Amino acid sequence: MSFAYPKQITFAIATATLLLSVWLGGCASSNSSLMDARAEAPAPANEYLPVEDLPAKREKPAMTADEQAKLKKRLTDARDRQTAAAKARDKNGGN
Repeated sequence: MSFAYPKQITFAIATATLLLSVWLGGCASSNSSLMDARAEAPAPANEYLPVEDLPAKREKPAMTADEQAKLKKRLTDARDRQTAAAKARDKNGGN
């Protein structure tokens, strides 16, 4: 069983095959500057401290007991306000 292709279709297939092979051959060249840039890039530094390397003790605490109490009260008040607002919104039908 043989197919008789017109000369135009045969020429188009041959041209497409040639162009595709040239195009893909360009991707395989080793002269790519991107490849060279990756090869010359330094290895990333280790971003994590070793487990046994502990930070030094602080001379003064980050927050005093008074500051912690004030912050805890402010956060509790904010939570209570948001809870009350959510209940009021639900009571009014979500509007």
